[in-house]
Parts: sequence; C-alpha cells; structure tokens
Amino acid sequence: MRDSKKILDAWDAYSDEHTDLDGWPHDDHAHGMRASQRDADTVEAFEPLRYGARHLLATAETQLSQLAENTGQRRWVYQLGVLRDALDRLDELHEQWLTTRDALPITTEPGTAEFDDALAEHHAESWSHLDDWATHGKALREINSAARRARSPLAPVPAPARFHRSAGRK
Repeated sequence: MRDSKKILDAWDAYSDEHTDLDGWPHDDHAHGMRASQRDADTVEAFEPLRYGARHLLATAETQLSQLAENTGQRRWVYQLGVLRDALDRLDELHEQWLTTRDALPITTEPGTAEFDDALAEHHAESWSHLDDWATHGKALREINSAARRARSPLAPVPAPARFHRSAGRK
C-alpha cells in the first residue's frame, strides 16, 4: 500500500507539472504513456497484497466489531466498505482480463501491440480500485493497532498483588 501511495504521489507531481490550469495535458501522448505506466506500476505494487486482502479485511472487520464503541474511528466502517467493494471489482476485472487474454490469438504474447494494449486497458480499468486501496488501506493498520491496544475479552484479568509478611515482621 505504501508503494501505491508513492506511485500516486509521483503521478500527482507529474500531472501538476505537465497539465495546464484546467487539467488538460500539454502532450496527450506523453501523458497517456505516463498514465499507462502509473497503472501498471500500481497493479504490480498491489500483487503481493492481492491474495491475502480478503483475509485482511475479514480480520479488520472482526477486530472492529470487538472494539468498544468509543475506541474506533467512524470512518473505519466506511473505509472497510470501500476496500471490500474495490476488491470485489478487482476480482471481476481480473476474471475479465483472463477471458480477454485467453481469447487473444495464440501468436499474441507480451510485447506485441495487441497483448500490451489489452493489458494496458485492464490496468487502466483497475487503477481507480487500486487507488481506493492506496487511499483507504491504512484503516487496516489503524484498526489492528486499536485492537492490540484494547483489552481482549478473552485475556485473563490480572490478580491483585499479594503482600507476604516476612518472617521477621509482625
């Protein structure tokens, strides 16, 4: 998620420098190529998290449900919903990509215009959902930190300290 945030920050800096005040690019082609690279980099940065993302969401939802009401942030419920919806959409887009890839002619492979254009389109469609993870993913860490600070209902209550009289005292 941190890498995705760095990619987004770099994109914002590039975009600010290479667009006019209305947000129109100075060079459409260069801007499009840079956006395509941003999309591919963001997909690559998310891949290590992708397969464990559902487990992370489930863990955060469980932790959040066990926190005392005044312990959490109100935005966490919303953020987990955004993350869940984004992950659902990313899964759908991944399935669409596999279908598209499998439908390409057998001679079409990475490096060919047909393959690379289809992959770039997939990355572009995925980008906003990956951006949701970069933007709201910090809620997972925040919830985990809050849960670790909170006393677990399963944790034993510490016994009061007992004082022993020494043999020489009365």
